Amino acid sequence: MINGHTKIYGILGRPVTHSLSPAMHNAAFQALGINAVYVPFPVTDLPQAVAGLRGLAIGGASVTIPFKEEIIPLIDELDPKAACMGAVNTVVNQEGRLIGYNTDWLGAVTALKTQTGIAGEHFLILGAGGAARAIAFGILENVGQVSIADLDAKRAEVLAAEMRVEAIPLNSLEQCPASILINATPVGMAPDLEGLPIDPELLNRFTLVMDIVYRPLLTRLLREAQAHGARIIDGLQMLIHQATAQFELWTGRSAPLETMAGAAYAALEEEG
Repeated sequence: MINGHTKIYGILGRPVTHSLSPAMHNAAFQALGINAVYVPFPVTDLPQAVAGLRGLAIGGASVTIPFKEEIIPLIDELDPKAACMGAVNTVVNQEGRLIGYNTDWLGAVTALKTQTGIAGEHFLILGAGGAARAIAFGILENVGQVSIADLDAKRAEVLAAEMRVEAIPLNSLEQCPASILINATPVGMAPDLEGLPIDPELLNRFTLVMDIVYRPLLTRLLREAQAHGARIIDGLQMLIHQATAQFELWTGRSAPLETMAGAAYAALEEEG
């Protein structure tokens, strides 16, 4: 029951009506008997929204597109890893002091570790945006090797230079020695259900394929990868594990992983 003692958390973004985060976090609060609620905050003015976190004593917030970089100068303190990535996806309100973190990289690494070790493995990341940056950071933190490719070759080169890794032209992917592929682009997301970010003939080079797209859950890339004998990681895994890390930052409690995962898959299934 919501009452005068209920702690409020939420997600800052535009749009946020599609977010699966409320389902995950509210299920976790209920499972652990925490008097808290998590709601979507559709943001039209980010500075005012951040001021509202302080003024309303909001316990914390997730931060999503398009505000992960824009929010940085508006908060009081930045976790060193978030500073390295130049992006914040989690804000913790410590008695009016707003601290920014990034759990996207933790989500990616934890998802990968369910299927593979990271140290010494070579990963090819398709994409050069914020998700690719977080995933590359996490792999490098765990002593893996990274190559980056993107439709925008210059963008890939810039990110690769910042991360001190190799950029691979899309027409030279067959020369990349990576055995694990990660799609960090929106290719394959609804409504472009037949989109592929890589030539399917190259998929037999990979033993494991992860896609961060989760609408649909089983993308064409993952179907093709399975057909070529690769193991797969669906896009909800990274989302779930970054959310459990957020929950633990806000509450200091161990997140109920199975409960949050079940809520995410159920909410996605309800969408049809």
